[in-house]
Amino acid sequence: MKKTDRYTVNEIFYSLQGEGYYTGTAAVFLRFSGCNRKCSFCDTDHFSGREMTAEEIADECASYQGRHLVVTGGEPLMQLDDKLIRLLKTRGFYIQIETNGSLPVPTGVDWVTCSPKAAPWAIDRVDELKVVFQGQDVEEISSMFSAKVRFLQPCSGLNIRETMDYILTHPHWRLSLQTHKFLDIR
Repeated sequence: MKKTDRYTVNEIFYSLQGEGYYTGTAAVFLRFSGCNRKCSFCDTDHFSGREMTAEEIADECASYQGRHLVVTGGEPLMQLDDKLIRLLKTRGFYIQIETNGSLPVPTGVDWVTCSPKAAPWAIDRVDELKVVFQGQDVEEISSMFSAKVRFLQPCSGLNIRETMDYILTHPHWRLSLQTHKFLDIR
């Protein structure tokens, strides 16, 4: 967990949400550096970033038009805390997080997208379960979480047909594609 009043931010940018329930939504992305999992398919540089205060983060996020904020990483719950959440809320943000499920969620988060990578999981709330499909037993993983919606996402777009076939035989899952990659946007 975070030990100082500074946060290590990989990047802040404005784009369209490319995955899951909020696909197509204009959103500010706050990507923290650092992660407690090391997934081979991850597309984030967890080691680079700039130190910022909560006020600097809130000001930069608020400089964009949208008020849907996607807090991601790395693992955002290693840094996201009550102080930053309160400050972002004063700027009018709806806060969505994308987490690996290894840490509990602080109060004030509006939507929790959990993309579990490896047990143990400590998450206490999941609105959207998004499993990167690699042929694993997703039903066993799904049984560990109570979620409003469940998405399967092809691993780096390489197994789209396999993912679609699985959903066709297990229709309680929905397909999540990384549409931002198809559109060539961030």
